[in-house]
Amino acid sequence: MASQDWFDKDFYKILGVSKNVTPAELKKAYRKLARKYHPDSNQGDPASEAKFKEISEANSVLSDPEQRKEYDAIRAMGGGARFTAPGTGGGQQGGFDDSFGGMFGGGGQQNYTFQQGGDYDDILGGLFGGRGGRFGTASGGYRGAGGPTRGRDVVASTTIDFVTATHGDQITLQTQDGRELKVKIPAGVADGQKIKLRGKGQPSLDGGEAGDIVLTVSVRKHPVFERDGLNLRVTVPITFIEATLGATIEVPTLGGPPVKLRVAPGTPSGRILRVKGRGVETAKGTGDLLAEVQVAVPSHLSKEAEAALEALAAALPEENPREELLAKARG
Repeated sequence: MASQDWFDKDFYKILGVSKNVTPAELKKAYRKLARKYHPDSNQGDPASEAKFKEISEANSVLSDPEQRKEYDAIRAMGGGARFTAPGTGGGQQGGFDDSFGGMFGGGGQQNYTFQQGGDYDDILGGLFGGRGGRFGTASGGYRGAGGPTRGRDVVASTTIDFVTATHGDQITLQTQDGRELKVKIPAGVADGQKIKLRGKGQPSLDGGEAGDIVLTVSVRKHPVFERDGLNLRVTVPITFIEATLGATIEVPTLGGPPVKLRVAPGTPSGRILRVKGRGVETAKGTGDLLAEVQVAVPSHLSKEAEAALEALAAALPEENPREELLAKARG
């Protein structure tokens, strides 16, 4: 994966070794420099971080026999050699296309090279988008001093429908260059919950493990149901007659046929009718369906209906349903 960097930079000098250095000597020299300039040991020092990236790049090339052979051949060509990454059409972005092309299986490359002149956090931030997902800037991810660096994490977000969040499903996020990433959404995922996709983030600069994608899930509201932990809630209107005399009513379920529930005579608004096992089903347990009944008051009455209600009111015992409330308020 040749780039202009390979001609412009003396990787042997960067690592402080000779051109005849053995693999063991190269490894020893790199580890010494990595410990000295590692970001964990130099927090808030941009110069050390830049130096660490530089030595990591040099080690990535020289520690690979094939790349080292190619690098030596390029350096021997002299001042006329110029290289660009495939598909870039020239310019100074050598290495980025190959690195991100290989991130999701493209490009066929196993080693990754980054130019010192670019900010790969910003490039990752613009890498993804479209169809159900948004990918943002990468966050840091380094391992302890002396070993390979871990690739950076990528922060992403997606919005899914209520049914997918409740029952779980596999969704597809699409990158800007048309590649697809399959993501398994577990049953019962909540709005704002984060899902970590291990090894799907930025590749390592020097052969370490790749970073993760941290995906934040937003759940669209449902027109009928609401989540209450593992339970599902639904508000069910009933008539004044059904509430007074009792009735058998149909209650909707999420993704299934309605169920029949018995409303007892004298049921007030706000009473909860529970349907066991018809809530959110997860590996940790299964919730219930909670149906809250609300008495629907008719807004238009005929003369005959008004007369019948007045007759009913006259036949009922005189009582004030707010008497207890007023007494408590008075203390």
